[in-house]
Amino acid sequence: MEAIDKSKKDAEKLAAAKEAVKFVRNHDVVGLGTGSTATFAIKELAERIKDGLEIKAAASSIKTEELAISFGIPILPLETLGTIDISIDGADEFTETLNLIKGGGGALFREKIIASLSKNAIIITDSSKKVNLLGAFTVPIEVIPLAYQYVFNKIEELGGKATLRVKESQKFITDNGNYIIDADFGLINEPAQLASQLNQIDGILAHGLFINLTAKIIMAKGDHILTFQ
Repeated sequence: MEAIDKSKKDAEKLAAAKEAVKFVRNHDVVGLGTGSTATFAIKELAERIKDGLEIKAAASSIKTEELAISFGIPILPLETLGTIDISIDGADEFTETLNLIKGGGGALFREKIIASLSKNAIIITDSSKKVNLLGAFTVPIEVIPLAYQYVFNKIEELGGKATLRVKESQKFITDNGNYIIDADFGLINEPAQLASQLNQIDGILAHGLFINLTAKIIMAKGDHILTFQ
C-alpha cells in the first residue's frame, strides 16, 4: 500500500513540476528548491534546456547545486544575486492562504532567502500536502549551535515541544554548519503570529514557517492541476 501511495504522490509531483516549469522564460534566473519534489522540477528544467532554453540558476542546498550541475544547469552564487526571476520549490504543508511549513530536508534558510529574492515564487506539491491548519508537520528551526539550549528553552516557553534533529545517531548539521530543532506546536491557528514570535528569538537563523513568501501554489491531484494564488 505504501508503494502505491508513493507512486501516486510521485506522479502528482511530476505533474505539478511540469506545469511549473512552463512559467520559466528564456534567460531567467531560476531559484531551485531542495527535496524530492524540487528534484522533479530540476529534471524538467533540464529537459527544457535540451530543447534550447537558456537559464541560470541559484541552488538552495549543496545537494541541489550538485544535482543541477549534473544536468547541465549553470549555477550562480546565491550571495551575488539581488533578485531571482522565478523559483520553484516544494513544501511539507500548505494552506489555501499560501502559508507553508518547509524545511523537512534542512535547507529552510537558503530556501527562504531564495523565496524572498524571487519575483515569482512557485510552490509545487502533491495533494497530500494541503491542510486546513498548519502544524501536523513539525516546524523546522535552524539554530546557531552555541545558542541551542537557549532557543530550545524559548521554544518550550512558546508552548512548543522541541526535539533536536538527529541523523544516523549524530546531530543533523545543515549546509550552514548549524543544528535543526523540530518544534511541535500542534495545529497552528495563527501562523503569522508564531512566525513573528520565533523571529524575536536570538540564535534562530531561520524557521520553517513561510508567510507571505509565495506567489502561487501548483498542486496536482490525480489527473487535475489546481492552482492557489
